[in-house]
Amino acid sequence: MANDILKLDNQICFPLYAATREMTKRYRPLLDELNLTYPQYLVLLVLWETDRISVKALGERLFLDSGTLTPMLKRMEARGLLKRTRSKQDERVVEVALTEQGKQAETKATQIPLKFLQQTQLDEEDFIQLKRILAKMLDQIEES
Repeated sequence: MANDILKLDNQICFPLYAATREMTKRYRPLLDELNLTYPQYLVLLVLWETDRISVKALGERLFLDSGTLTPMLKRMEARGLLKRTRSKQDERVVEVALTEQGKQAETKATQIPLKFLQQTQLDEEDFIQLKRILAKMLDQIEES
């Protein structure tokens, strides 16, 4: 191949893609214990931080469009993990809040990040550096 830029080993997209697939695969058995998918887990992580958030803000935080987010929130509501309600200030805004069952799931989930980190075998310094670089990259892509 005459053009090295097109070699798979020279791409940043491939190790990100492969790492994401592997990460999601490793999370699956951990999340199966809570009967959650990875995207549902991400929703709960945000709600455990904020307790109540608009669907629009949640979608922005998770980089998910409403076509993806709304059906997932409906399934989570049917399972009793969260409640969707119209904002009292603006009827057009739908807010999401944890139910008691959703709050209780936090206790069960506390070991998930630790178990996953153990599987990566990254030391704390590498983990922090990787997270910082990925966050910076995401911010810059989002701005452009």
